[in-house]
This record gives sequence, C-alpha cells and structure tokens, in this order.
Amino acid sequence: MRETPEELDKLQSLLGSSLSGSTAHLRSIVEGRTITAAQLTGVLTGMCALALSTVTAKGEPRISGVDGHFLHGRWHFGTARNAAKARHLAARPAASVAHMRGEDLGVFTHGTVEELNPEGAETTADWQELLAYLQDFYGDDTFDWNREVVYYRLNPHWMTVYAPDLDKLTGT
Repeated sequence: MRETPEELDKLQSLLGSSLSGSTAHLRSIVEGRTITAAQLTGVLTGMCALALSTVTAKGEPRISGVDGHFLHGRWHFGTARNAAKARHLAARPAASVAHMRGEDLGVFTHGTVEELNPEGAETTADWQELLAYLQDFYGDDTFDWNREVVYYRLNPHWMTVYAPDLDKLTGT
C-alpha cells in the first residue's frame, strides 16, 4: 500500500459519493458487498489486468487489455506509443477501466487520463517515482521507457467496488 492518509480519505470519499449517486439497481447489487478504500488498496497490489475502454473518432467504443497498477488511489497503465488506444486517449482522454476477479471482485472506474511521460515534453512531477516502480516491477531494460511506451494515470470521477467476501480476496 503506497497511499497516504490523505489519498485514502480522498479515495473513500470518491467510493462513497459514487455509490450514493448511482442507480438504485447498482446500489442493490453493491451496497453491503463492498470494501473500504484501505481494504481496496490492500487487495490491488502488483499488476492487475484491466479492461480499458476508449472511443474512436467516430464515437465507436473500443475495449482492450492493459497492465494496471493501483498506486496512490488511482489506476496507472501503459501502452505502446503507436497503439490505437494511445491515439484515442490523446484525442479523447475520457476512459473507463474495469478490473474483475471472477465473482469475487469488481472495480469499475470512469475518469480522465493524464499522460505521464509525453514524448519530447516535460514529464509529470511524479514520473520518476512511478518509473522506478515500473522498472523494478518489469525490469529496467524491458523497454526504451522514453520512446516506446506511454504511461497514463486515470484521474477518476466515479469508482465503485463489488467485493462480497473480503476473506476470499485476502486469503484469510
């Protein structure tokens, strides 16, 4: 868990406001079957496979898989700079991601992506910290981190979690 107390508070607030503002149908499924922000950050460690949804220039939805890392209360993911999803996100930064583990966990997030390491431009203030984490995870010579891959942070405006049995997720 890499989250500060402030980041956990912000995430908990987001989870609460997202669920309370959801439809009655979604609330009937999730309420009583969710977990706290602190519990969530304890479950979402390492690489989590994400289904990423973007939109084409014609408004057509596209879904693809990415390696997701939940750090500081937000999803981080990357792709090849020449991937279609990179073009979609550059033109239309709204995105949704879903991480599911069978019927035991569903994390659904909508937000706007922020490019962390734009080619030929200044990186975000925290890029070096994230890069060190990614290089430790994948190996520092896996990619040309400056030219081959682009990384994003999904700044969420909505997130909900379905987790009916925390013990199944933590192995306790």
